[in-house]
Amino acid sequence: MKYQELVNVYSALEETTKRLEKTEIIVDFIKDLDEETLEQVGLLILGTIFPAWSDEEIGIGTKLVTKAVADATGTTVDKVEDAVREEGDIGSACVKLFSNKSQTTFFSKPLTISFVFDSLRKLSKISGPRSTNRKIDIILELLSVASATEAKYLTRTILEELRIGVGEGIVRDAIAQAFNIDKSIVERAVMLTNDLGLVSRVAKTEGSDGLEKLNLTPGTPVKPMLAQLAPPLPEILEEMGIALCETKYDGIRLQIHRNGDEITIFTRRLENITHALPEIVELMDEHLPHDDYIVEGEVIATRDGKPLSFQNILHRVRRKHNIDEAIENVPLKVYLFDLLYYKKPMIDKPLINRRQKLEEIVDDTVDEINLSNMVYGTSENINEVESLFELSINQNHEGIMIKDAKEPYIPGLRGKKMLKYKAEPETLDMVVLGGVHGIGKRENFVGSYLVGLRDENDEFKTVAYVGTGLDDATLEYLTGKMEEYKLTEKGRDITVEPKIILEIAFSEIVESPEYETGYSLRFPVVKNIRKDKGLKDVDTVERLISMYNTQ
Repeated sequence: MKYQELVNVYSALEETTKRLEKTEIIVDFIKDLDEETLEQVGLLILGTIFPAWSDEEIGIGTKLVTKAVADATGTTVDKVEDAVREEGDIGSACVKLFSNKSQTTFFSKPLTISFVFDSLRKLSKISGPRSTNRKIDIILELLSVASATEAKYLTRTILEELRIGVGEGIVRDAIAQAFNIDKSIVERAVMLTNDLGLVSRVAKTEGSDGLEKLNLTPGTPVKPMLAQLAPPLPEILEEMGIALCETKYDGIRLQIHRNGDEITIFTRRLENITHALPEIVELMDEHLPHDDYIVEGEVIATRDGKPLSFQNILHRVRRKHNIDEAIENVPLKVYLFDLLYYKKPMIDKPLINRRQKLEEIVDDTVDEINLSNMVYGTSENINEVESLFELSINQNHEGIMIKDAKEPYIPGLRGKKMLKYKAEPETLDMVVLGGVHGIGKRENFVGSYLVGLRDENDEFKTVAYVGTGLDDATLEYLTGKMEEYKLTEKGRDITVEPKIILEIAFSEIVESPEYETGYSLRFPVVKNIRKDKGLKDVDTVERLISMYNTQ
């Protein structure tokens, strides 16, 4: 199938903001695709060529794409950069440049979806001497025969910035509708495999029965079950009957897989960080059985036996070089709290059973590997739960988690079966959409940041400006990033690509017509720069409204 046909779909999707219209456009396109093309489109429609959990990536930066566009259009890098500034992004710049390009390739075959897909995957495997030139050659091979609109979406896909307002939820709904399958079945399959290409193909070829057979596979991460803010303790324990209450650690959530002899570690974003944590791999190998498993836990950084701040562990797991030095300087501890797979999938079993099996298989006789500090809570022993909370706070942890002991594991969903009970105010993970340059002491910085949340169409809506909680070093870092991601600048105001994610604390949610959500935050404070999270982790407008209704 010609790539231009997919490009036409991209264009139609970019022209509408309505979720149902986007879904219908995708349904009409995918329902008659052959198996191979369908699996490729299941990924390409999200602007990617690998499943979310894969550690493979195209790995091409803006400068390389800019050089390839200049070569393909017979112009200079400076002129390409000028066009990007004028048009707002590399894709829109390509429409202008390719409409007037001076180089023409005669007798060329039109691009196909398969050729584009395979070519982009080749980019991820190129390394070593002359790798830059070899990568440009592949990109040029595509761009030299591309139409203006094909070049627009090719360059955006290479840079993983497709910008058509389509998220996983829309594609998931389209698959269900196209192949007449219940949405809940498709949703579960996506949560367990995190591969829309695979789910698309199985939906077409095997229907509901095939999707229901998809299950956990060690080595392929599952979306984590998510928590929401807890109401008062008596109310929780009365409703749950029996709750598993455990310390909430201020670290990075891990999903650790063993598949045969291979141990792989993923973050909650499904990012593979195995290379950064060799000592954790060694701990798992020594203190857990050599059977296939998937365990969940939290890793924290420590010094003199006390937990360090979240930023310490973040810097530690993002380390790519001098790992041995980092191991010595930033010791880690793991606290395991759930077992999703042991020889076979366990997510449908009650939490109390999963915890009991976890306790059976973990050897926690060394200080570096632990089970989470836990008590079973009921309305009759609320004092024990309160004592665990106080102990957790006194040990410099965040609070406690409260989980319904009777419930299965529900991948990817946030609900009342898993709650967080914290001493500090609730926070939201928000994306920076713009900002305002400061005055006075902050005249050299972007001093205030416009933040937003995801709506149902996976687009970002503004909520508030925040400028509190930032020291000069952080302001300098953020200002640099704002310049890197800048889209427009007018006077003191700047708009940026949605790349920077901040954890924002606040005292209250209030109604406000000033912002696109219709709500705003009182006394917002930046708690953290969440380099460990991606755009899919940005909190939703739906959650904001839910919190407003229950505050």
